Amino acid sequence: MAAAPSPRPKVLWLARLEYRFHSWRERRARARGQKPTVAAYPGYGGADWVRVLGRVLIVPPLKPRRGGEYASVRGWRSFASVPVGYAQVTVTIDGVSHEVVADRGGVVDTVLPARLASGWQTFTMSVEGGEPIETRAFIVGADVDFGIVCDVDDTVMVTALPRPFVAAWNSFVLDEHARQPVPGMAVLLERLVRDNAGAPVIYLSTGAWNVAPTLVRFMRRHLFPPGALLLTDWGPTHDRWFRSGQAHKSENLRRLAGEFPHVRWMLIGDDGQHDDALYTAFASDFPDRVRAVAIRQLSTAEAVLAGGRTAVDDHSAATVPWVTGPDGAELLECLAAVGIVDDA
Repeated sequence: MAAAPSPRPKVLWLARLEYRFHSWRERRARARGQKPTVAAYPGYGGADWVRVLGRVLIVPPLKPRRGGEYASVRGWRSFASVPVGYAQVTVTIDGVSHEVVADRGGVVDTVLPARLASGWQTFTMSVEGGEPIETRAFIVGADVDFGIVCDVDDTVMVTALPRPFVAAWNSFVLDEHARQPVPGMAVLLERLVRDNAGAPVIYLSTGAWNVAPTLVRFMRRHLFPPGALLLTDWGPTHDRWFRSGQAHKSENLRRLAGEFPHVRWMLIGDDGQHDDALYTAFASDFPDRVRAVAIRQLSTAEAVLAGGRTAVDDHSAATVPWVTGPDGAELLECLAAVGIVDDA
């Protein structure tokens, strides 16, 4: 007797509505002569593979200022671009071209075969025969045993993201040049990279892919070491109104553990969201994959804006060093005290 066919997964009506809305915006943009392009994001890879990240978008034109410089970039512009769902993208790595398809939201997140030297390597992405866009990925060497995973919101950049109205202001209205870095965090990350040659840096955030270009410019402007970006899409899924930020972080941490079994990770986050609980769970499940954990403590004002603090557990019995501090300078001192960085 033939087995009954498995039921088709339910698709939340809001997800279908979102896709139709973006399809309508795409048709309007194409009718005005606008063409899609690829927003390429830094990725990472291993000895014989590369995780390629990007998004296919139709970007609204930006009017130049007098003198040729662009006007200050407001956050809303990051969300004004039109995602092009299911677009076919050509990725060319070391002279070999691969055809990949973006997801419903235009996001490209795929693993391709390639044998590249360790360190930063470049390749190109293009869509619909357009101009190739150069991007890059950090290739982790087989001899590397230290890596860094760092949260972004309220760890690298002061955002107070969890509170909806403040998040909306920071994401849609605030000029990106007004965003402030967390004091001392760039120095802390740069020190960890300097002391551990070849270490990958992964910026893991619940932020939307829309803000990836803003994050790249912000980190470059404030001298954070370059690294791969692992963001998410705020839109609805087949069974949820919004994607789970905690699930996004947890899944990527576990993925990194599987992709790089020889790497022990330095995990950096803050106490304004769920980083402490996520890192605790990861360290419990993969104790041999964690080198240390550093949790930044939000100030009272930041905690109020962020909707409160997450209670940080007592990690005195943890099998890995676990430090807390209000900024990068104190975290660096604490990490030096437990031997993670050289006390120099």
